[in-house]
Amino acid sequence: MKPSKLTFTLFLLPVAIAFSAVVLIPMFLGIFYSFTDWNGIGNSYHIIGFSNYLTIFRSDSEFRNAFFFTLKFAIASVILINVIGFSLALLVQRSSWLNNTLRSIFFLPNLIGGILLGFTWQFIFTKVFDMLGSLLHLPFLQGWLSTTSTGFWGLVIVMSWQLSGYMMIIYIAALQNISESIQEAASIDGVTPVQRLFKITLPLVSPAFTIGLFLSISNSFKLFDQNLSLTGGAPYKSTQMLTLNIYNTAFTMNNLALAQAKAVLFLIMVAVITLTQLYFSKRKELEL
Repeated sequence: MKPSKLTFTLFLLPVAIAFSAVVLIPMFLGIFYSFTDWNGIGNSYHIIGFSNYLTIFRSDSEFRNAFFFTLKFAIASVILINVIGFSLALLVQRSSWLNNTLRSIFFLPNLIGGILLGFTWQFIFTKVFDMLGSLLHLPFLQGWLSTTSTGFWGLVIVMSWQLSGYMMIIYIAALQNISESIQEAASIDGVTPVQRLFKITLPLVSPAFTIGLFLSISNSFKLFDQNLSLTGGAPYKSTQMLTLNIYNTAFTMNNLALAQAKAVLFLIMVAVITLTQLYFSKRKELEL
């Protein structure tokens, strides 16, 4: 018997209720509170219109600095994550016991929680690097996370180390969908491995790059736990990303309304950037 629309609705209802309670209702409440002076503690508030947004654009230099730092971080991370992930996929695409073991090893960092990951790498950067710098007389290894530049690259390294294995799985699936006959025909025609990579492999896996870029961009902009545990925004909030800035505004300054306004702007930024990337990536797929 063919299921009715009522059956589909009943199966969908629990998910719709959970999604509304966890995502939709808090989002609309957050948008509402961004137009108030609510401090997050008391029940009273006043509607103040766009004052919070004007404050952000006129006088909140920390938010602007956090935005440019996050943008720079996202660009570096997205490039490294996808290049490393695709390179690892090329390395272990053929199924064998060794490649299967390597896949598990490369994917393992993705299973570690962000806070634990941040504190682990903080120990590596501050203790292990200092020890190696002293033993090998390499001053650039000492004092990591104490400057803006090393803090930046520390965050990029941790993010790339965690997500590259996840992207590898996506690219392996795409590579395995390429027909063997295409590769064999290219070999018979005398196509070099480099030409095969750029003329055959990359165009055929472009849908996977669309997914990989979307996931890495959104995750890079939304990074919070590693930023909190690895640098905490130090030194002098110069490595503070947007999510950490919003968190500090809400729970350190106790200005929930201003934090909500920042969160709304953050939502719009991420939506615009990711949707623009999806549009151009899909258009590139059609051209290929």
